Amino acid sequence: MRRTLGFKLTSQGRLLMEFINYCEQHQLDQVSTDAAIDWATNPVKGGQDRIYHARRLMVVRIFARHLAAIDPATEIPPPDVLPHHSRRATPHVFTTDEIDALIIAAGGLQPAMRAATWRTLLGLLVVTGMRISEACNLNVDDIDEDSGVVRIINSKFNKSRQVLLHPTTLDALTDYREQRRMLCPSATTPAVLINSCGRRLHSGNATRTFAELVDTAGIVARSGQRRPRLHDLRHSVAVWTLMDFYRDGGDVQARLPLLSTWLGHADPKSTYWYLQAVPELLGLAVGRLEDGCGQVPS
Repeated sequence: MRRTLGFKLTSQGRLLMEFINYCEQHQLDQVSTDAAIDWATNPVKGGQDRIYHARRLMVVRIFARHLAAIDPATEIPPPDVLPHHSRRATPHVFTTDEIDALIIAAGGLQPAMRAATWRTLLGLLVVTGMRISEACNLNVDDIDEDSGVVRIINSKFNKSRQVLLHPTTLDALTDYREQRRMLCPSATTPAVLINSCGRRLHSGNATRTFAELVDTAGIVARSGQRRPRLHDLRHSVAVWTLMDFYRDGGDVQARLPLLSTWLGHADPKSTYWYLQAVPELLGLAVGRLEDGCGQVPS
């Protein structure tokens, strides 16, 4: 029912099935609070992160609310038991030099098809801010070379949008298709990005390869931050775009909905989550304040 409402439930669906398996293994006929807490706080692969435990229990709590309408014996875990809190990891906003180093590192991957795909993938993510799943799901027919428009179809919450590509990006994609034809002529998938076997690139495997590229490029986590993630490229695009808004003198606040639309967000509130107060952005904001007020207030 939730999926028909637009929820993908990728991780939640997997966790719910794990809980159902737990109940069957313990021969439980009804969902109980004790069973839910025991399962949530004892993940199979271990881990003592209380926020992760809270998210696991939240999956059961949502399920139990629906189930209670059918089975009155169902216990709904109280909201004050392992309350769910959001924890935002500080994103790594990449520099231009770091992006160059990543693309150079991608060029060293083997075999050659893998290197070509990853160089193209990184470039596409950096200039569009797409989600990794959106890039992997792109088909050749989704790109209109005449207009430079890319259709991102059935993305998060089953939404679709259009993204404009610069002519240089279109040229890079054309070059990549030529490399595909030479390196993997047997590929028949409609996907734009393929792996070395000629099949669609899988987003689930991308995190491991990106971690390898980060190490090869010599990029390290900044003080107090965790190691750079592939998703941080999306954060970086949001910050870079905001800095461009400041540099060209436009109304930053009024243009935030444009950035939200570009990233595929429902409203600017979601976009704020992606922004990070890096020194360069703060410097531009202070400069705008000085121009408007003549001085910076103490």
